[in-house]
Amino acid sequence: MLKGRTILVTGAARGLGAEIARRLAAQGADLLLADIAEEEGRAVADETGARFITLDLGDPASIDAAGTVLAGHGKGVLHGLVNNGAIATGIGGIPFDEIGIDSWDRVMQVNVRGTWLMTRAATPLLKASGSGRIVNIASDTALWGAPRLMSYVASKGALMSMTRSLARELGPDRIGVTAVAPGILTTESTGYVPEARHRLYAEGRAVPGEQAPGEITEVIAFLLSEGALTLTGQVLPVNNGFVFN
Repeated sequence: MLKGRTILVTGAARGLGAEIARRLAAQGADLLLADIAEEEGRAVADETGARFITLDLGDPASIDAAGTVLAGHGKGVLHGLVNNGAIATGIGGIPFDEIGIDSWDRVMQVNVRGTWLMTRAATPLLKASGSGRIVNIASDTALWGAPRLMSYVASKGALMSMTRSLARELGPDRIGVTAVAPGILTTESTGYVPEARHRLYAEGRAVPGEQAPGEITEVIAFLLSEGALTLTGQVLPVNNGFVFN
């Protein structure tokens, strides 16, 4: 389904990002993977036959450098961008009035500003492809108002709003922009989340139980395909029915 399409995945070194890379590689995509964790990222790139780019989403200069690499890759076009890179400082236990200002700013720098700048860097190449697709990885925490992680919730809510605005700005160039909003997934990246919150999700889903990354990567792969343009601007809560949108 994705053969011949060049796709960049940020935050691809582990967790959901690595699983997205594996799914897209299996569907024939020409992959570029980006992450600040260089050793782990290169291992995933080697596994999936991808090219790896070191990327710090909190550093505008790093994003500009990644954009230069993108422009020189292959034919200088990009068919898909998955904005998966993010940080989740404080998940599971910090009341809103105890969040440090530096911690809040760091979450916004990486999750919101970093996504904006990465999208800005990639957009000329997405336009050149004639069928560009952007998938933003949000979170259903911003749909149900999860407590005690306000900086993360706010950042993911911002991604949802950005998705809708970008869909209108980029639609005339036939670039589709969507977001997926998973709940807690069973990956090495969520091992620090308190057990009570894992239980809340497992017991509260319409389809009870834990959710593995592979259950949503097929949705992401479709959203990156040429046939997904009619879904532009949508936020899809791919969480086995924990939140209905």
